[in-house]
Amino acid sequence: MRKLREDQEWALDQLRTHIAAGHRRIVMQAPTGYGKTILASAVVSGAIKKSNRVLFTVPAVSLIDQTMEMFYQQGITDVGVIQAHHAMTNWDQPVQIASVQTLMKRTMPECDIVLVDEVHRWFNVYTKWLDYTTGWQCPVIGLSATPWSPSLGTYFAGPRNYADEDRKPCLIVASTIQNLIDEGRLSPFRVFASSHPDLSDVSTVAGDYHEEQLSKAMQRGTLVGDAVETWLRLGENRPTFCYAVDRAHAMHLKEKFEAAGVPCAYQDGNTKDADTRNKASGLWVDGRKTIRRKFHDGEIKVVVSVGTLTTGVDWDVRCLSICRPTKSDMLFTQIVGRGLRTAEGKADCLILDHSDNHARLGFVTSIDVSYEGLHVGKTPMHSNRKDDGIRLPKECPKCAFLRPPTTPTCPACGFTAKVVSTVEAQAGELRELKPKPKPVPVPRDLSSTVEREIFFRELKAHGIAKGYNANWAANVYREKIGSFPPAHFKWLDPAAGVSPWTQNWITSRMIAYARSKRPAPRVFPYRPPTLL
Repeated sequence: MRKLREDQEWALDQLRTHIAAGHRRIVMQAPTGYGKTILASAVVSGAIKKSNRVLFTVPAVSLIDQTMEMFYQQGITDVGVIQAHHAMTNWDQPVQIASVQTLMKRTMPECDIVLVDEVHRWFNVYTKWLDYTTGWQCPVIGLSATPWSPSLGTYFAGPRNYADEDRKPCLIVASTIQNLIDEGRLSPFRVFASSHPDLSDVSTVAGDYHEEQLSKAMQRGTLVGDAVETWLRLGENRPTFCYAVDRAHAMHLKEKFEAAGVPCAYQDGNTKDADTRNKASGLWVDGRKTIRRKFHDGEIKVVVSVGTLTTGVDWDVRCLSICRPTKSDMLFTQIVGRGLRTAEGKADCLILDHSDNHARLGFVTSIDVSYEGLHVGKTPMHSNRKDDGIRLPKECPKCAFLRPPTTPTCPACGFTAKVVSTVEAQAGELRELKPKPKPVPVPRDLSSTVEREIFFRELKAHGIAKGYNANWAANVYREKIGSFPPAHFKWLDPAAGVSPWTQNWITSRMIAYARSKRPAPRVFPYRPPTLL
């Protein structure tokens, strides 16, 4: 079994600590190329040693063989597959790899730990599983590079046996895209904003662009031709994934690439693994396995894709042509992630953005650190996203290269934009602007009757301004002095204002009161991590 890196060991220790603390619903966030399956293999291996049964679910049938191959490479061979007519079907094996589509039609097998791959792709059946496994105290661990789907934190709130206010989502962030790039585990990238489509007439449905309207918008004018021309000019003949909106848009792009002499393949959700014969023409159509082989052999330079090649793909991709605008951080980050895996002789990933996604969402290195935990409940979708923390890239007016906002000179062509002021100067006299001095509290001696009268009048003024009960000033006075104010004090008029010293004392009292009402931190009873 491959030895875990130091950061993977840390993530595994965090997982064990949370399970020992009583958490049974945990999400592990790690970027593309981090090695989530290797980390999962360590979890599975530990479970097997303790004679526990493991269920590993994947969101697509195409990922079953890929996961099984990775487990075999890690020395985990006691594996069965839950998928119709699969040759490796064996319910007696302690580890079961299942597609969610198959499990929807079957009873969930009894197990001691569940791992859900690509958990951001949420299926309704998962909710039933979570309720079904509650009685077993079975840990459910979600794996994803982009765990930002709506209400994911609601489903993964835990522990289940505590009150709702104590069931906070459990998220472990194993690493970030920028960290892995800095460590050389992911490839750096260069972005060119080659086109600027007009999407003003495209409506929004379920948080993203309306697909039919978007397809028409992306096919009008010279956008399709520009995507091909840009690839010929900037693509450096690299193996490329091209992302389209729908089948019509994808076929249009494929025709343009082939007309320019670029060998191109097409893949969508209906493309089979094996080659198939077209009933109408009688010709053979390449399946996914053939497309992948030709892509790596250099027979195909561009694969135009619709709804596929976004998750669980480890091909040697060195250029991305993004012709699919989106408002989704998850989809955008998953797409860019396909090109960030390192490979021999690969200096960087080239991204040709024909959809203004970077100008709209920012670099992926900023997106994955902008979220503060999992999304909970019915709050707005981006309520846990620090939008203010993302500074959008700037386009070089000379070569269309997208540079970081703090970089004045374009790294691609060396162009430095000059700031042109549109402010007209007028004659006048300059005056020095000085900050308004902050009032300094003057210490007060409350031993004299006069000072106590002033203090009480200021308390009355503050209480009236805040709408407090009429007895508030007397109670606060007693807290400070040690006794209630004399009877004649109640006839005193409130002060015209509150001095800085009195205001500071009132504020400190309110802070102390708020802290006294905070609940004590919950300490989970220690349970030995027997499941991993």
